[in-house]
Order: sequence, then structure tokens, then C-alpha cells
Amino acid sequence: MARTGFCDSRQLLDLHMTEDRQAPLRTWTNSCVRRERRVFAEGEDVGPGQHCKPTQDRRWIQRLPISAEDGIIMDYAPQDESVLSDVYEEEALLKYLNRLPGPPSLRELMPGLLRREVEVAISKLGLLYDKTYAWDIFSDMMRSQLLCSLPNAELPKHFSDASRAILVDWLIQVHEVFQFSEETLYLAVHLLNRALRLIKVSISGLQLLGVVCLFLAAKKEECLLPEVSELCYLMENAYSKKQLLRMERRVLTGLKFDLFHCPPLHFLLISASIARCSNKVVWMARYLLELSLLEGQCVVYLPAQLAGAALRLARRILQEAPSDGEMAWCIASSIHVGSEAALLSIMQIMAMAAARAHSRETRATYIKFSTIQTLHVSMHPALKAAAGLLGLSCSQT
Repeated sequence: MARTGFCDSRQLLDLHMTEDRQAPLRTWTNSCVRRERRVFAEGEDVGPGQHCKPTQDRRWIQRLPISAEDGIIMDYAPQDESVLSDVYEEEALLKYLNRLPGPPSLRELMPGLLRREVEVAISKLGLLYDKTYAWDIFSDMMRSQLLCSLPNAELPKHFSDASRAILVDWLIQVHEVFQFSEETLYLAVHLLNRALRLIKVSISGLQLLGVVCLFLAAKKEECLLPEVSELCYLMENAYSKKQLLRMERRVLTGLKFDLFHCPPLHFLLISASIARCSNKVVWMARYLLELSLLEGQCVVYLPAQLAGAALRLARRILQEAPSDGEMAWCIASSIHVGSEAALLSIMQIMAMAAARAHSRETRATYIKFSTIQTLHVSMHPALKAAAGLLGLSCSQT
């Protein structure tokens, strides 16, 4: 779930400072009473030092952007013209977003268009009750996702990508048994990736570590939790309740009780809503995104990059033209930060995983997305040739 707090919020200005620590000039200016200016008659000369009263009432507008270095941005704007509110966008966020090729006019219009589309998309998806805070929460998601990627994809020496994939595949099955939300699954795998690098665990305790990560994710995301005895039963009582609770304490201590994660699924749903993608494209992208959980190489990428690559690959596999033209897709693509090379690398990983998903030992995701509720996207014939769409040979898959 997206955080609503701001980790980099600044200390409020103290308006009761002593003379030694005076408030900044901007604060003093805002506290001054506005002077009434003389209205000159038509044709009357204006002398030096005299100012005409503007035709419309104007005021100082104070805005607090998302991550402005000064803390406050001041602008002089008409009071009645609400259209100008879309012009003053956060420059820090624009530098962070991926720059789109196109004429300067398109780049100037992109901030306002993106803000409106994000607010509408979050409201449609039901991720927020009040649309007023939609842009603030989305901006916090863009900043906070930097904490969700790992510096490298290397595992401890006695673990391999194959053993990790088997464990994640089993966790997906357990996740289906308890009918947890999708956010719980993505958080559980994220906690597992971090715990494998921070906690010393033997191979015999790998399954116990996976269950504990799923249990912690459920405590954060779910309303109803399974009993500890049920979790032990799913592991064929290979571990006792005491061992499970002891491992839970070790994981929480190793992670320093930091269970935050910004799931790529949220970025995917927001982007798909902005781009007006069809249901089949969305389900295909969700299938590709869940397949990336089995790939250890994907832990180094940002959630927005994973979501963008899954959506692009889904469109290419299904070869569906956008319903509202390329304009909506251009606005949605501005969310996918990073270089085109990084997105292409993720798309190659997902394409190779989708091409061999039907024949792998870890088939939980393939079976999950082969039902009528998911439009049978995992059984689409174009998936076997997905690697060829990106110029990869069959031998690489």
C-alpha cells in the first residue's frame, strides 16, 4: 500500500523566533498586509514611484511542492484563473520522470495532463477515498520506490536462483490457498529477497523463512490471518510453532522492523488506466509481472520499471492498438522512469520466462493465469514466440 506520510518533510517555520533567528524574508512578506493602490483615471499620467492598480485582484500564492529544495515556491498569479494551477508543477518531479521525445509544446503540457490522469486513475481503481491527495500519494510512491530495489542480484553462496524460484513458486500456491491480496504476495517476496541477504539461514530453514515472510506480509496487508498451526501444517509439521515465532523475531530484527514496499502492481494498474488498455492487455501484463517474481535478476529494478516493461511487452504480444491513440500511451509512459535499455532488459527477462513457463517445474503462476477469470492469458499462443518479438533467438530461451 502506498504511504501517505512524507519522509523528507521539513520543520515548520517558527513565526515566534527571537531577534537572533529571524524568519526568512518570504515569511515576512506573506505576513504583511497588502497595500491598497491608487486607481488612476483614464488618460492620467503615472509619475515615478507610482503604480497602477491591476484590473483584476491579485494575490501572493504560496505552494508547497513535493520535493522543492527551498521548501516554498512563490508565484504571482490571478486569483480567479484556476487554469493556471496546472502550470505550476513540481520541477523536481519532472526531472525525475523520464523525458519523452517530442515537440517542446508536448513536454510543457505533459505535467498537467499527467497530474489529471493520475488523479482520475487512482479514483477509478479505488486506491484512495479522497482525490484531493491523489497526486501527493502518487508522488510519494515515485520517491519511495527507490527503497524497494536491491543493489545487486547476488544470493548467498549456498543458495541459487533455482532454489529461490522453487520457494517463490510454493509461496504463490500458499498465497492462493489463503486467498490473500496481490499486495501481500509482492510484499512477501520483497521481504524474502531482503532477508536472504541480511539473515544467515541454512538450506533446511529456507522454507520456514519463506513462510515467515508471507506471514509478516499478511499481518501488514490482510484483515484475517491464518493460525500459526495452519502454517506449520502446510509445511507438514517440519517446524514447530516455537521455531516459526523465533524465526519471525529474527526476520523483524534483521529488517529493523521495516516492512515497507511499493508494489509494482500499483504502478501497472495506474499506467494501464491512463493508457486506456483493454482487460486482456492488463491481465497479460499482470501475468508477466508475476512471472518476474521468480526471476532473481529483477530485484535490482524499480517497481515502476517492472510495471512499464510488463505493460509494453503485453501490448507487443497481443498487438492491440491503443483505443484512444498514442497520446494516452505517451502520458502513461512518462511514469516508467529509467532508460530504454533498462526497460528492454526487463522485457527480455519477462519474454524468456513467459516462453518457457508452460514447461517449467515452477508452474504455479502459469496455472493461476490459465483460468477463465484471467482470460486464459497464460495459454496465449503468442507467448511461446515472445522472445522472438524482441529479437532473441530460441536458444537463449
